[in-house]
Amino acid sequence: MNEVIKNILERRSCRIFKEEKIEKELLKEIVKAGAFAPSAMNQQPWHFTVISNKDLLDQLSFDAKEIVKTHDLEYLRNYANNEKFHIFYNAPTIILVSHKEDAYEPKVDCAAATENILLAAQSLGIGSCWVEFVSYLFEKETPIAKKYMEKLGIPDGYKAIHAVALGYSKLETIPTPKHKENTINFVD
Repeated sequence: MNEVIKNILERRSCRIFKEEKIEKELLKEIVKAGAFAPSAMNQQPWHFTVISNKDLLDQLSFDAKEIVKTHDLEYLRNYANNEKFHIFYNAPTIILVSHKEDAYEPKVDCAAATENILLAAQSLGIGSCWVEFVSYLFEKETPIAKKYMEKLGIPDGYKAIHAVALGYSKLETIPTPKHKENTINFVD
């Protein structure tokens, strides 16, 4: 089987990580793969922030959960009120993905970049999970969001929208989720 297709088919969301740090050279390769994603009009409207500081990751998780405790959706409030839930699953590293707010299709472009990051991590034997929960921390222009934007060096005019949790998986294999059937048509 083609190695790229094999990598795509074997990638799974990892939520149980070892405490082991990821080598900086590998992180650079992973982020570079994200930056080589296609983008509308080649705007490349992304900004990536690689965070490996455990205290900072814990604080980001705590602050995002504090905001979500008042969310309209009960299932999100349940996660936010669960003291054991860490939004990054205690991964040793995350890549926070931000987009230029006035770009043509920034969310679509950043989704493509994020998929490249997930696949690059898989190809290097690193577990990953796409994390949307962090977006609630940056959803509105609040003092805490502004504080993090500055602290993390996210440029003006950009908005953090999601993250990728990265680390070496504690599990030998991650079960394959059931895939929906009848989602493809061929029209000749």
